[in-house]
Amino acid sequence: MDPSKDRRIGVVSIIVYQPDAAYQKLNEILHEYGPLILGRLGLPYRERHLSIIALIVDGTTDEIGAMTGKLGQMESVSVKTSFAKQ
Repeated sequence: MDPSKDRRIGVVSIIVYQPDAAYQKLNEILHEYGPLILGRLGLPYRERHLSIIALIVDGTTDEIGAMTGKLGQMESVSVKTSFAKQ
């Protein structure tokens, strides 16, 4: 069986409402799931006191769900995931 068939490509969007308070825990979680992350783009939006992060991920839905679940439990973080159709 081809293990890549169970894997999905997706984009995880993260909005951090209190960047200074959240970054340590956020980065610990992202480091833990580093093998899933193909790319990361971060944009500090200082005027609005928030940060926006986009992750390109490749993993099973369970792996990606575990990561986004941990991120979503953080008080100052909002997370959404979108998967490619194939």
